[in-house]
Amino acid sequence: IVIKRIYEEVSENDGYRILVDRIWPRGVSKEKANLDEWNKNIAPSTELRKWFDHKEERLEEFSLKYKEQLLNQTEELNRVRKIAKNQQVTLLYAAKDTHINHALVLRSVLISKL
Repeated sequence: IVIKRIYEEVSENDGYRILVDRIWPRGVSKEKANLDEWNKNIAPSTELRKWFDHKEERLEEFSLKYKEQLLNQTEELNRVRKIAKNQQVTLLYAAKDTHINHALVLRSVLISKL
């Protein structure tokens, strides 16, 4: 399971491509996104996303709150894990910062139980 910005070029190595944002990324057409699925269920809630605002000082607290939200998505997470057992899964996100974003948290949750 890898993560990648939606704005990066599509690669054959991406495998199964899942957009994990609640909002469609600006400036990306559905064709260019080349998604296998758009999974809003495992994205942070709108309230949590707005509060976090990609501020580094909030990352630790955001991670805890997001993981709490993901506890309600066990079935979805297990479905993604099952896909990842057979092929690479690429979690796509739109945030500018590659070190401060929800996809990192989501990936850690997914691989912690693979």
